[in-house]
Amino acid sequence: MKTYYSYCESTDDVVIAANYCVDTTTTQMQHSGARAPGYRSPRLLPPIPNGEASHPPGEHSSGASLKPRSNEQKMWSRYHSGCVDRSPSRLDVCIPAKGHKKKTTSLIADRIRSRFGLSRDADSRGVVNYLDNNRDFLESYVVESVPMEEMERWFFRKIKQNFIDIDTPKHGSRTKLNYKAETTKPTFVSLVKDLQNELSEHAVLWELAKTITSSVGVDAYRIYKLYPDHPSFVQCFVADGKVDTSSLTLHRAEPEQVILVLEAAKKMASLRVSRHEDPVRFPSTPHDLFKTFKVKDPTREANHILYQPILMSNGKTGYVIEMWRVQDRFRETDEQVSSNFMLWGSLAIHYCNMYLDKKRERNMSDFLLDVVKAIFEEMVSLDQLIKRILEFAQRLVNADRASLFLVDYRNFELVSTVFDLKFEPGHDRDLEKKEIRMPINRGIAGHVALSGETMNIPDAYSDYRFNREVDEATGYKTISILCMPIKVEGKVIGVVQMVNKRNEDNFDREDEVSFEIFSTFFGLALHHARLYDRIMRKEQKYRVALEVLSYHNTCREYEVQTMLEDTEDIDVKLNDFALDPYKFNEFKKCKCAIKMFDELFNLTKFDVMTLTRFVLTVKKNYRTVPYHNFDHGWSVAHAMYVILKNDNEERFDYTRRLALFVSSLCHDLDHRGYTNKYMSETASPLAAMYTTSTLEHHHFNITVTILQQDGHNIFSHISSEEYKEILGYIRQAILATDLAAFFPNLEKMKELHNENNSQQFNWGITNHM
Repeated sequence: MKTYYSYCESTDDVVIAANYCVDTTTTQMQHSGARAPGYRSPRLLPPIPNGEASHPPGEHSSGASLKPRSNEQKMWSRYHSGCVDRSPSRLDVCIPAKGHKKKTTSLIADRIRSRFGLSRDADSRGVVNYLDNNRDFLESYVVESVPMEEMERWFFRKIKQNFIDIDTPKHGSRTKLNYKAETTKPTFVSLVKDLQNELSEHAVLWELAKTITSSVGVDAYRIYKLYPDHPSFVQCFVADGKVDTSSLTLHRAEPEQVILVLEAAKKMASLRVSRHEDPVRFPSTPHDLFKTFKVKDPTREANHILYQPILMSNGKTGYVIEMWRVQDRFRETDEQVSSNFMLWGSLAIHYCNMYLDKKRERNMSDFLLDVVKAIFEEMVSLDQLIKRILEFAQRLVNADRASLFLVDYRNFELVSTVFDLKFEPGHDRDLEKKEIRMPINRGIAGHVALSGETMNIPDAYSDYRFNREVDEATGYKTISILCMPIKVEGKVIGVVQMVNKRNEDNFDREDEVSFEIFSTFFGLALHHARLYDRIMRKEQKYRVALEVLSYHNTCREYEVQTMLEDTEDIDVKLNDFALDPYKFNEFKKCKCAIKMFDELFNLTKFDVMTLTRFVLTVKKNYRTVPYHNFDHGWSVAHAMYVILKNDNEERFDYTRRLALFVSSLCHDLDHRGYTNKYMSETASPLAAMYTTSTLEHHHFNITVTILQQDGHNIFSHISSEEYKEILGYIRQAILATDLAAFFPNLEKMKELHNENNSQQFNWGITNHM
């Protein structure tokens, strides 16, 4: 059928012409096996029949008005011979007039409606049907006539109106546009909820892998995890878009499987490989992986791979996505799409890790508070503290077993009292105290102790420093080890070793950072526990030494019995202030001291045996120095006896009188024969204990020590309040014997007794006493 171009001047013309051209064009395409001699370019409008359409009343229906001008008609081809005049008053339906090529199709349709008064619905149906059935013409028109700027504007409008469906595509197909824009919000909300429920590096990684693979279009994919500190150790896990990331486990990849993976990781850039290009290094087809992704005929060999490395914040490759295609090879555009996604995905993983770091810091703060509480609770026992801290460490990194080695630099050995602690939550573990020693240069723990560096070993048996004897003896299989030094002031005091993560994973960088923070508290706790343990040991030694000292500085029981059995009366005038103490021996002086005590305070109120033992022990604790000896102490006590005996007005109450007499008898106990200044300048331990009145403080402490020994407390019959009061008076009196304090007081006393002073000494004034 021969066809012609024409111009439509009514709605019916547009519709009939569009429908007719579809029929004629389709018929010609179906029945013509090759191009006809008069084949038209798709750039030209399909022919529209002329003069066949009916015209409504009042419109141009005359055929004469539709004839073209003769001078132009000669230049037209035979396909244009029936077309009408291209006058400005006429409008070509599909070919814009000169000067209107930049108008869109919708603008042309608007001009049609305004020119001929067409309805919007009728015009829209006609134009849409026409363009839907003539895509070649539409493509040719857009390419040749529409400017690039306008095409870009159309493109961005299209992106804003539609979004990419993130569902995993079928095998080898790219992601298609989803035109249901109302599903954007539910999909986004669902993705946010999934990440909130399980926000982790792996969860973000799976979403990134799904996005990259769906955009590129692959048959299957898998992800490899790399360890920069151990380049030869690579693990892989499979994600099919439906796997629960919390249940994923990592498995070590075979060496021949990761040759190209390591190459892509080293390049830090995408890598495309086809089987025919590199058959030697091309890995074998993972048929099990293809079954997981439900690839049609999973037994077929895959021929093309695209590797996409994922960079971490430290600038090293952390993961590599391996994408497989069976037939279609990967092109440069696929590589570009994958690389672009990788950039933003790496940022997403980085900020995810930052969020997790903050969350981990908060959890770590709570965790360390529990550790500090436990430290103070278990400070009394170093072994219990070590066991408790190791339990916390196991919880922190989720380790199956733990050991702690203390460094013995004297013998160059590692010492462990808590070795191979098993993870048994909810059970109290009472360990048998067994000390294990090993050379400091042996095993991984020895290497950490000498180097001071943290070691994270994912495969223990591949490390030459690993000691397999423990596994062979116990039957336990060691897989991964995290070993860290415990330092105090830059010195390694111990090594803690975690073995095998309980979820069949390996210790990662997060475990290292967390454990490094924990090790600081571990070191402080261990250091103070050792100090506390050392103090406790010193205290035990002190108690033993005090027991020995008390034995040698305490009077013998036979001496007490001898003193009590001696009933001979003492013929001594004790009330004589000028009594010569050197006329009596020590035994007689002790009897005189007991008699003075009886006359002043009534011996019936005291236990005679206790008082006798006290006096004899005081005598024994005076050293045989030239002046500050027992003779001097007895002489001062006798002088105080005379003063108190002749105090008829009883200026001192009973408590003060008792304190004054006891302090006089004990005021120079264990005197070394040196002055306080000498003790300070020679850096004596006593001077370190007491900054002022060194010897006087020591005399008082020896007095209290004697009173606290069994059978020596002469004040046991009085109340605790009175006992504290008496001790306070004794302390005040003994400290007043320091000459540094005595001479200023002597000047004050002289002023009070000066006849020219208006204020005389008065016992009623507190400051004068």
